[in-house]
Parts: sequence; structure tokens; C-alpha cells
Amino acid sequence: MKEMAEKYLLLNGKKFYYDEIAEYSFRNSIELNGYEAKTLEFCRSWLNGVQEFPIQTSGSTGTPKTINLTRRQLESSARKTIKILNLQPGDATLVCLNTEYIAGMMMLARGFMAEMQMTIVEPISNPLKLVPEGMLFDFASFVPMQLQKILQDTPENVPLLNHMKGILIGGAPVNFTLQRELQQLTVPVYHTYGMTETASHVALRLLNGPDAAVYYDGLDNIRLGLDNRGCLTIQGDVTNNELIITNDLVELLTPTRFRWIGRVDNTINSGGVKVQSEIVEVAVAEALADMDPMPRFFVASQPDELLGEHVILVIETEPLSEAAEKELKSRIKPLLKKFERPKKYYYCPAFTETATGKISKQRTLRKLGLEVI
Repeated sequence: MKEMAEKYLLLNGKKFYYDEIAEYSFRNSIELNGYEAKTLEFCRSWLNGVQEFPIQTSGSTGTPKTINLTRRQLESSARKTIKILNLQPGDATLVCLNTEYIAGMMMLARGFMAEMQMTIVEPISNPLKLVPEGMLFDFASFVPMQLQKILQDTPENVPLLNHMKGILIGGAPVNFTLQRELQQLTVPVYHTYGMTETASHVALRLLNGPDAAVYYDGLDNIRLGLDNRGCLTIQGDVTNNELIITNDLVELLTPTRFRWIGRVDNTINSGGVKVQSEIVEVAVAEALADMDPMPRFFVASQPDELLGEHVILVIETEPLSEAAEKELKSRIKPLLKKFERPKKYYYCPAFTETATGKISKQRTLRKLGLEVI
């Protein structure tokens, strides 16, 4: 095993040796931007054996909050990923997720735990643009938008992706277009399920290849269950054996396998009929699939005097023409039942996002002058 003095990571093209990071000896000799400083602060804490880490939640489903996770939780989570992807000392890993949040922090923790060679870049939409030409990796994790941008804008990078042992994708749903584009890859691509409270993912779903699945498989030592609402519960070493009760409606297929249905707070009650937003979004994605590029969108609801609330569709684009909107409605109609179909269509040139690049539905609705239910 290399001594700490010989080990190093690359951060935005700058080389930092582990002993320099641990001692912070470079602080007066290398100029750092804010992102680099915060990334190195986590690395310094890790290398110095800090036992507790304050981490902010993303705020995509509520108000952001800071929670504390123990080193043991982060190590337990890292070991599971290292094992399932067979990551080895000396493997090269690309860290291109925001290291201020759990997904990026866990990429750093896995890098340290597996003694991988880390290349860290800013979390931009196409992070491979920041990678030196010819550099290859064994492992990376992306948000869906990043992987979609790579495949659409720089298809010449497909061999680079296929060189990897595995790719993780998480932080947001995988849309219809990306799901289709992933089938050109031979590298296994896994959609992650997890949250800050579980120290990143606790289950994986294979998205491509002949064994692609519609369900998630829980990782080692993760106990899954259901509460009285039909929402997933999680307990294991990554939760300090505390029971985590989620707001995710699932179908529990076996004690370790589940199919995700949607968030319980995305259930719309329209005229006494329960409509799951995620089911509507699948149909909308199919109807929009021919648009190039396919715009982002989400399904929400608005108050309705007769029905209580009705379904609406919000699309990130300039307003469609009357003819184009009529065509879209005609495509959606056969895919959904009466109460599932959006009653109104709204257009927004640019969605409001959280710090991790997820769509903030609440702030986008307020931007459009709509109510948040």
C-alpha cells in the first residue's frame, strides 16, 4: 500500500497529495475557489479520522436541513458499493457530483476506502468536458442530466463510458429519452435509490442490457418493510439501525426487492380518484419523446371547486402553439384514464432548481403564480 505521502488526487487539474491535504500545508501556496476549498475540507476531515459529518439534504422534496452522519455509516455504505461493483485499489474514479451533498461526499468516501485514484471536477452538466483527453475511468456516478448531456452532446465519449466497471445514476428520475439512449451502452448502469439519511443509496436497479429490471434490489444488511400507508421503511448499518420511514410508495416484491411507484405526497385526489403523478409523467414522456431535445416537465395539481384538485402539466419550454398543444393532448389521451389526464398545460422558459440541480416544483409553481398544494 502506498504511503500517504505518495497518494494524491486531482481536483480541477491540480494535484494534491494526501499528506498535504491532511496537514493543510498547501493553503498558502495554491489558490482555491470555493468549491475546491469545501471539497478539500471534507477530504482533510476524512484523512484525519473525523467521526461525524454534518451534511445538508438537497431540499428537492422539502426544506433543506442539516443532519449528522457517523463515519461508520459512510464506511458501511461505501463498502456495499465497492463490493457490488468490484472496485479495486488503483482503479480510476471520476467524481463529478457536488461534494457538499451526500452523493458527492460518498464518491470521495468510496475513493478513499477502495484506495482508488480520484479525479474530481466541478459538477457541470457535461463533466467530461473538464477531463483531460485520453483519461479513462473504472467508475463514475452522474445525475441523469449529466449522462444525458454526455450521450447527446459528446457521443464520441461512449467508449470512455463503456470502459468502466459500472456507472451509478441518481438524484432524479430517469426519463424516457435517457432510458432509451442507455441501451447503446455495454457498461452496467444502475439507478440508485437512497437519501441523505441512509448515507446515499441502499438499493440499485439495472437500467440497461438483457437483465435490465423494473425493480430495485436492496444491498447487503438492508432491511426493507412497509408502513401502514404502503411506504418503504429502511433499517440497517447505514442508518445506525434506526428505522427510516420514507414517503415512497412501493410494491414490496420480496424482503429485499421492491418496485417504486411514486411519492405519497405526489398522489393527487381528483374527484375521489387517486392519481399518482409519476404514472402520468411516464405517459407524458412517451408523448413528448419525438421532441428533440425533449423538454423537462413535471406533473402537479391545482385546486378545483368540483373535483377538489385537478392534474396539471408544467413544461420547460416557450408556450406551444395551439396546434402543437392539441397534438400533444391527442397523444396523451389514449395513454391515461380520464382523471389522470392533465386538465391544464403551463409553460416555463426555465425551471427553478435546487442546489443539486433537481427541479424545485414548489418554487417553479410559485414563479408561475400557481398554488402549491
